[in-house]
Amino acid sequence: MTTRLLRIGDDIIAVHAIVTEDGVTLIDAGLPGDLRMLRAALAAEGLSLGDIRGIVLTHGDSDHIGVAERLRTDHGIPVHIHEADAALATGRTRARGVKADAWRLWPTLGFLWAGIRRGMLRTRHVADVRTLADGDVLELPGRPEIIAIPGHTPGSVAIRVPGVDALFLGDAITTRHVLTGADGARLAPFSDDKEATRQSLEKLRGLPEERIFPGHGPEFRGTADDLLDALV
Repeated sequence: MTTRLLRIGDDIIAVHAIVTEDGVTLIDAGLPGDLRMLRAALAAEGLSLGDIRGIVLTHGDSDHIGVAERLRTDHGIPVHIHEADAALATGRTRARGVKADAWRLWPTLGFLWAGIRRGMLRTRHVADVRTLADGDVLELPGRPEIIAIPGHTPGSVAIRVPGVDALFLGDAITTRHVLTGADGARLAPFSDDKEATRQSLEKLRGLPEERIFPGHGPEFRGTADDLLDALV
């Protein structure tokens, strides 16, 4: 079996699965109501939740940890996150209170409705996490490589999976602003420090992967250099 990538969810909030003959690695965990959607997507590939070997979080915000605790408690699946965001994912620190940079009524309502429909108001923090650090290569299907890109949150990371030619950036960038509907690569809203994010992303220059996935918005086709040059 060749390594392949499954995109689960939609351009509002996406989850990704790296599928290999050794099992599945989940990149981010969506919202609490996404378990049925995840189960169905895996079943279509002849897989089950029990085939997931680990969850790797790009950061600790509530719309990325959704089904992580359920999978951890019901199936013993470990949850990995950068040490600087561990307290956020486990609920030991309060959710961030970052204000939106811009918004328009209908896109914002669409985002809120999608979130509520998928369980945004039922967040379960992760009771136990395994911490990771910049430069780690995890012994999980696809061997995801961790690149620290602090800025959106202190523990935000890029996850590089060469086997599927992919780079996952979480909420460092977006390709469709969830609150304005604006298309195009740009720094994501609700960031702790946008300038720090921009500086962190420069670490990605020179990487060869040509499929880049934000946490919100469609896939960006091109290298990290192309992405950085296209940022609005």
